[in-house]
Amino acid sequence: MGKKILISWLGITDLKAAGQIPSRPDETIGDGPILGALKTLIFDELHLIHEQEQSIANAYIDWLAESVPVKAVSIKCSLRSPIDFGDIHRVMDGYLEKLSIKQTGLDISIHLSPGTPSMMAVSMLLGKTKYHTRFVQSTREKGGEFVDIPFDISAEYIPQLVKNADKKLTELSYSEAPLYAAFSDIITQNPEIKRIIQKAEKIAVRDVPALIMGESGTGKELFAKAIHNSSLRKGKPFITVNCGAIPKDLIDSELFGHMKGAFTGANNNKIGYFEAADSGTLFLDEFGELPEDAQVRLLRVLQSGEMSRVGDSGTIKVDVRVIAATNRNLSTEIALGRFREDLFYRVAVGIITLPPLRERTGDVAMLADYLMTKINQEAASQPGYINKIISIKAKNIILSHAWPGNIRELHGTLLRASIWADTKQITEADIKEAMIDRPQQVTTSELPEIGNGLDIQQVLESVRKKYIILALKKSAGNKKEAAVLLGLPNYQTLSNWMEKLDVQ
Repeated sequence: MGKKILISWLGITDLKAAGQIPSRPDETIGDGPILGALKTLIFDELHLIHEQEQSIANAYIDWLAESVPVKAVSIKCSLRSPIDFGDIHRVMDGYLEKLSIKQTGLDISIHLSPGTPSMMAVSMLLGKTKYHTRFVQSTREKGGEFVDIPFDISAEYIPQLVKNADKKLTELSYSEAPLYAAFSDIITQNPEIKRIIQKAEKIAVRDVPALIMGESGTGKELFAKAIHNSSLRKGKPFITVNCGAIPKDLIDSELFGHMKGAFTGANNNKIGYFEAADSGTLFLDEFGELPEDAQVRLLRVLQSGEMSRVGDSGTIKVDVRVIAATNRNLSTEIALGRFREDLFYRVAVGIITLPPLRERTGDVAMLADYLMTKINQEAASQPGYINKIISIKAKNIILSHAWPGNIRELHGTLLRASIWADTKQITEADIKEAMIDRPQQVTTSELPEIGNGLDIQQVLESVRKKYIILALKKSAGNKKEAAVLLGLPNYQTLSNWMEKLDVQ
């Protein structure tokens, strides 16, 4: 038997296990798939394929070496997307071919667990049909184990190809800005947006904090990534944090990290988002959602460039550029005493205010065409998918709509319409069906007249019930998100209201 080699992609879960990427509070990571396999199976070499910066891969290899005595080889690659079948095939096929030519008689195994489903799919096809490798999978309970793949995989694999194509289409609905977004990716012919881009370009080259304001769906993350990629920090980490999604009692741990034993459940040292973003950019989305005590600690870090992990008496120097984004009017929040004025002025050095889509004259049609082209490209791998075009009548409906959800709503509507449409052309009916009805605000005309047996408590309960139902509908049943929409302190308060008002 020849040299035993395990080929594996370096996955996000593995980086989280090594503490190089912060994990969510509700995640249980353990050793990660790669270390789990190496603890239970014996290999002479680990060949690690990755897109990460070399320093990150080297740090992961050093972390592995603390637990298992295996020689690790780092293979840096470049992919347009971690779910792009063509690019993944090019990288994996090229490396397997090179390895096979370089040395015969190797005992090659491919680890299927790390990476994306697309990486697993390509690895299975190449390993089974062209290179006749063995396969390894990992679970937290058993670690790594060799698995058999039925020889005739074509009939069983076709549904998975469809599933992966649909997964790619589903990921489109998240509408995240590309990691390497540039100002040239901002589609506009509107003079005001062009002026804002010029302003953002000037901010980018100055290493100062920035604040991006605007309604949800206006493209704040796209601008943040474009600023980072046009700055001196280009190529360094860009870490995104949704401030509104972090539980209040975990904010310090998530932002600044913690030491082992700092609190119940702190079983290992953990780096926070600030350390992960060191030398790069930290994008604080939903910045206005931070509670006041967290605002105080954040201000201290921004002022001194020093931070302490939870449970650590020492300090750590961090070099991080902060770009914050909010859909709240922070001036109003300051006036109401809900946001610290000193933190606002510390971050608001470079201020950008993005207008809503309804105010971007001339951009709606251009954006609709651009987004439709993008949807067609991403859905091209879906079996039976036909490229769609927007009919004139459908485009007229798009142009007459106010788009309260801005670009995100436009994108979601076109994505749904591309699925509903049975023919190449997206019709007026397809667009109407794809649009989401948004509830109208309550007006005084909807309220009962004073007198005639008016029960004010009953009216208030009716209004509460109506808004709870609307918030639950908008948040797809997520109580935590609905509580935020309603301005409630927590989802438990919402649950109590729901029980009292008999809302299911």
